[in-house]
Amino acid sequence: MRIAYISADPGVPVFGRKGCSIHAQEVLRALVKCGAQIDLFATSFAGDPPLGLETVHVHPLAPAPKGDLAVREQLLLAANHELRDALDRTGPFDLVYERYSLWSFAGMEYARSAKTKGLVEVNAPLIEEQAEHRGLVDRSGAERVAAQVFESASALLAVSEEVARYLTSFPRARDKVHVVPNGVNPDRFPLNLAPSLPPTRGAFTVGFVGTLKPWHGLEILVEAFSQLHGQQSNARLLIVGDGPERANQQAALSSRGLLEAAHFTGAVSAAEVPGLLASMDAAVAPYPKLPHFYFSPLKVYEYMAAGLPVVAGRLGQLTRLIQHDVNGLLVTSGDAAELAAALERLRTSPELRTRLGNAARATVLRDHTWDVVVQRILSLAGVNPLQSKS
Repeated sequence: MRIAYISADPGVPVFGRKGCSIHAQEVLRALVKCGAQIDLFATSFAGDPPLGLETVHVHPLAPAPKGDLAVREQLLLAANHELRDALDRTGPFDLVYERYSLWSFAGMEYARSAKTKGLVEVNAPLIEEQAEHRGLVDRSGAERVAAQVFESASALLAVSEEVARYLTSFPRARDKVHVVPNGVNPDRFPLNLAPSLPPTRGAFTVGFVGTLKPWHGLEILVEAFSQLHGQQSNARLLIVGDGPERANQQAALSSRGLLEAAHFTGAVSAAEVPGLLASMDAAVAPYPKLPHFYFSPLKVYEYMAAGLPVVAGRLGQLTRLIQHDVNGLLVTSGDAAELAAALERLRTSPELRTRLGNAARATVLRDHTWDVVVQRILSLAGVNPLQSKS
């Protein structure tokens, strides 16, 4: 089975370290395991193919230009000609699979003209996200591209119910939307993995993994940790990742006299994450109150695969993944005191940590591996995963 995988978003380095990068790599890896021959068309790579993707045929697209935003948008739009030519030269394909990006429509146009299945993975309401956080000059142009792509696609894969609702605002998309949440590769998180940053004897380590962005609620975590540390002086905070909020949160910890109780790893490779998770006693997703929470957070699936008890904000898809007091704990988003109380409960009850962590791992191994995700993808494409290996 030949698959064209397209990632034309310059903000998604397919072989990089970002969460979107890991998502792309794991979908590709699971497709390869199913016996697919992959041709990867991408604007950004950030390195060589990682382990398991050596057989992927890489087709670099022109890098995104820097500078004036309006010019950048028009050049990204014009890049569709290059992508369509590359697909015509390289095809035919049994499936075209694209990670939705603002200006790319050639993949689904090619799939429709070639009368082959075209699936679009939608991870966020990108038009609103771009306009709010990065700037968007030609909004009407981006909306026209979205409508064209969604109409041409055979199926649209939304990573959450919230993204699915957004997609139904496009009339031609309504009957094509399927919710396919993110997943995890359990092979990366074996049981009894040695911690890479073992705590001192008796310490209780609270951990967070992710890009340090404002919407991740790190200020809530720091306040909750301060309250926890006031009750237990050997509590430790482990922050894995880097980003614009790092300096702010280090300053907040310093003002509380807690900087020595925290460890910031900075950016790490995916290979380093399992050992760092094994260094934690509990993991958190301390999201604030967000009016539009549409995420399917990779970090939470990884926490659960590592067998960690998870404390997360009661928001969106998290409430469908985590059953309170069954495979994790849910707290009111933005409430630092409630988060601190949940962490204190975990600190004082090793039995609870074990019970929740075991149930969390069982949940993702049963329902949320990347192999399960790709089986759903192939079924939506009308392909039997077992037949695709032959």
